[in-house]
Amino acid sequence: MKKTVFIIATALAVACTSCFSTGMGTSTANSGYGYGNNGLGGILGSVLGSVLFGGMTFDQSSLVGNWNYNAPSAAFTTEQTLNKAGGINALNNITAQLAPSYNSIGINKKNTFFNFARDNKFNAQVNGIPFNGTYAYNPQNGEITLKTATESIKGNVTKTQNGMGLMFDSKQMTNLLQKEGKVTDKQAVTAVSTLAKSTDGARVGFEFTK
Repeated sequence: MKKTVFIIATALAVACTSCFSTGMGTSTANSGYGYGNNGLGGILGSVLGSVLFGGMTFDQSSLVGNWNYNAPSAAFTTEQTLNKAGGINALNNITAQLAPSYNSIGINKKNTFFNFARDNKFNAQVNGIPFNGTYAYNPQNGEITLKTATESIKGNVTKTQNGMGLMFDSKQMTNLLQKEGKVTDKQAVTAVSTLAKSTDGARVGFEFTK
């Protein structure tokens, strides 16, 4: 099965000025591989989105641990969908627009985290609301399913320069915010959901650090 490819942006990403300066060819601002400098800062390296060049998924043991919210994060499922949307500028625009919605909801570094245990159990808080359950993780493509007492939420785990990106499509993100995070700001949730479905192949979520 062909591995899923993710191209990622986080609002607090730091430029990687030396990554892939030789040996991988020339990257461009909207090639799907290169992240140029911009108002949000540069991004993580020439071929972050390709599992063929160093990979971008965690193994099970690396996923285990406590992950604290750091910044909004966005992704496209393939290089093709990224380029169709308008390249890195489109991705950075989505990420930048997530920040005020998260601020409106109240998501911050103190009240949003995920803890993944070795026995495939997890506990988490989103918007200060605790929930827990079990998780199933596929390190080959980064797909993760969070099973709580009431639902299953499917998302994708990816590496970022600072830690981990956990991202969802529009429906799954809405479920996470409203059903698990008990977010009552419907306007902010709608704004996040709209960003996720505004462009084919888009995913939105969070960057976490240990």
